[in-house]
Amino acid sequence: MKGYKKILCYMIVTIFLAGTFPLKSQAQGDVSARSAILIDQRSGRILYEKDIHEKRRIASITKIMTAILAVESGEMNKKVKVSREAIQTEGSAIYLEENEKILLEDLVYGLMLRSGNDAAEAIAEHVGGSKEGFVYLMNQKAAEIGMENTEFANPHGLDDHENHYSTAYDMAILMKYAMNSKKFREISGTKTYRTKSGAHVRVFKNKNKLLTSLYPHTTGGKTGYTKRAKRTLVSSAQKDGLDLIAVTINAPSDWDDHIYMYNMGFDNYKATKVVQEGEIEGVKNKFYEDKLYVKRDFIYPLTEKEQEKVKTKLTLLKPRKKEWKDERNVPQIVGKISISLDGKALGEMPIYYDHGGKETGSFFEKAKELFFIGQGVQ
Repeated sequence: MKGYKKILCYMIVTIFLAGTFPLKSQAQGDVSARSAILIDQRSGRILYEKDIHEKRRIASITKIMTAILAVESGEMNKKVKVSREAIQTEGSAIYLEENEKILLEDLVYGLMLRSGNDAAEAIAEHVGGSKEGFVYLMNQKAAEIGMENTEFANPHGLDDHENHYSTAYDMAILMKYAMNSKKFREISGTKTYRTKSGAHVRVFKNKNKLLTSLYPHTTGGKTGYTKRAKRTLVSSAQKDGLDLIAVTINAPSDWDDHIYMYNMGFDNYKATKVVQEGEIEGVKNKFYEDKLYVKRDFIYPLTEKEQEKVKTKLTLLKPRKKEWKDERNVPQIVGKISISLDGKALGEMPIYYDHGGKETGSFFEKAKELFFIGQGVQ
């Protein structure tokens, strides 16, 4: 076939599309952070880790959850009336005024770029009906996306509750999830923003120095600090087709930590096209010959040595020659490609039979393309 490895063909009757598990890599060197993680955004593969499941205070990186819930509310173009409670929120602010009416979108930019705690409170009251209602939504979303060691008690990350914590691993899950949103990516990666509404025009400059000056491959992120949490940072970066996410918690030298992890990741791992979209070549069975294809590439971060070890295996339904003599009776999905490294599964892809129109899949068939379930960061 076209792609990184030639597929080995096996004719096996099977039930397929089960979950699979990406590999993780051992930590190399060290960082200043108490907890740190580097992952591949596409697959969730862990490329660097240090105490990633330790529960810690997280400060303003909490606002990633606040931002994505606001984006997903579908109300970014609606105006929010700012309450007295919102303007009285302590800490960093965008200096909202009581009863001011401002677009939710402007608030989210102020939240992400300037870390406005007043913006966080206003967003929570608008989207959740109350701060308490919004906190419920935060924890509901955390459970939904697999943040198993996280509890939110407020929308901003201030040290006003003992039961507000997360882990480096869980925050990587959250950032990976949020980066699937085009609007969130746009906001997270904005260096300077000018508001469209409110009592007066505000200009926000992003506090994320990786994005604005220190690391040219940075695509977004969120800073954080409180006296108890210390410095926290989530960031994303892209280079040579590889998208990475880094998280540090309680990190005296967080900028350096992230640059160190990114350099390690980009220097050692390449976005490797293990399976290429299109026709599968080399199929020996006459019934399937020149009839099989996959709908998308399978790309995975691999080291140079791993590229030589990755294996693919083709599993196909045994042809029912009488029943399938009429091609209309042949199922759309007739098998799977299994990808593994050192005996550990990386993923599976459905194999399609070409009935003469390769783009005829239903919504259900397209949903099956979302086959990848990670043991790394999901």
